[in-house]
Amino acid sequence: MGDHGLGTAALALVPTALGLLRALHPQLRVHVTHMEPERALPALQARDFDLVLAEEYPGNPNPRPAELEQEDLLDDALRLALPQSADSGDADGPTAVLRSLAHHPWVMEPEGTAARHWATTLCRNAGFEPDVRFETTDLLLHLRLVEEQHAAAFLPDLVWNGQSPTVALRQLPRGQRTRRVFTVVRRGGSGHPAVRACRDALLRAVALRSGRA
Repeated sequence: MGDHGLGTAALALVPTALGLLRALHPQLRVHVTHMEPERALPALQARDFDLVLAEEYPGNPNPRPAELEQEDLLDDALRLALPQSADSGDADGPTAVLRSLAHHPWVMEPEGTAARHWATTLCRNAGFEPDVRFETTDLLLHLRLVEEQHAAAFLPDLVWNGQSPTVALRQLPRGQRTRRVFTVVRRGGSGHPAVRACRDALLRAVALRSGRA
């Protein structure tokens, strides 16, 4: 199993899925690797992995090679996370709240990632170029920087892993409020018993997290 740059999804879902696999398929040996998005899908195509956990941000669809098959896992809500010092309420609407952070420091994922492209475009559509002072793929560090009032950030709901939010959250403009989380396998591989078991375990982990099971 490869993890397509999804630290929060891995943290929220993979340990639960592994527990389910251990209980239901004790003989199944699972390896998990956290890898940059640009390397994960080529590694899948090269047969280094049999399954990749991937993400897609609004307005930024991933390539869909004919030799790969996708299956939706969940829609993960995206929100603006505000340092306490920058919390100006949301009476004027999502775009106005976002625009109020035009001169505030930001933490974002590194240049070249889909998440960074989405976040930068969102700020530009609100009328400003974000002042990105911190760059990291670790979304828990994003959260910590917001908590310590060093930066604003865009955080997915999976970062809370079932816990109550510790920072002020505001809704994003329409059409920008969720990212798609899904699994990818090589074409024809979805029927393999081990792949099916892993996909079923991840779906069950999503259901358990949302209280549907």
